[in-house]
Parts: sequence; structure tokens; C-alpha cells
Amino acid sequence: MSAYDSILVCVTRQKACERLIRAAAELKKEDGALYVIHVTKESWNFVDNARDGEALEYLFSLSKSYGADLTILNSDRIPETIAQFAEHYGIQLIVIGEGPDNSADSFKNRLSALLADTDIQIKTIPNPCAP
Repeated sequence: MSAYDSILVCVTRQKACERLIRAAAELKKEDGALYVIHVTKESWNFVDNARDGEALEYLFSLSKSYGADLTILNSDRIPETIAQFAEHYGIQLIVIGEGPDNSADSFKNRLSALLADTDIQIKTIPNPCAP
């Protein structure tokens, strides 16, 4: 198993994202950097939504427990925003999760196309609840 100097974990507001952060932490070199990113649509307002606020607070605590920095960005161009972040921070590996219906390929393909001229790798973590 390779160890990476810098890993970016893409998460949603779901508490199930802990598996992604844990998997990324296991792939990181001891002195490596771990980043967690959540990109929200521009129309989303978590300030007035207690449930979403609690979920983000959980993500913040979880990220800190793994020594990761949590970044929340607003953009309707989610793959582009993640690719720009990854290039800016010199990320070596992006970790994404497989959805409940085994979906991740479309997102991964879009992200891969944006990063085609880089050395950034993408790893999909399987969903343990998928059929």
C-alpha cells in the first residue's frame, strides 16, 4: 500500500463519510497532510438549517480527530472546484466515496478529465451498505 504526502477527502454532510476520512488517514504518511472538503451548491444555506449545521459540526470534529483540515466551499461547479483545490494544495490523492447505488463513476470520470494533465490520483472507497 502506498503512503501519500497529501490527501484530499471529498465528503457530503452525511455522517457515513467517516469511512472516507478513516480510509484516507490510513493511506497518509505519518507526517503527511490530510484535507477534507465539502462543496455545497451556491443556493444551499446551512446557517439557517440546524440539522445541516449539526452535520457540519460533526464533520469538523471528525476531521480534527484525524488531524485533517476541513474546508467548506460554495460552488455549482463541484468537480471543477475540487480539481482547483487539489492543484492549489499539491494534493497527490483524492478520496471519494461510492454512493448507496454504487454511483461514483460519473463524478470520478468528470474529476479525472479535469485532472488529466496532473499526477493526482483518485481512489473510490466502496460503500459497505451497497447491495
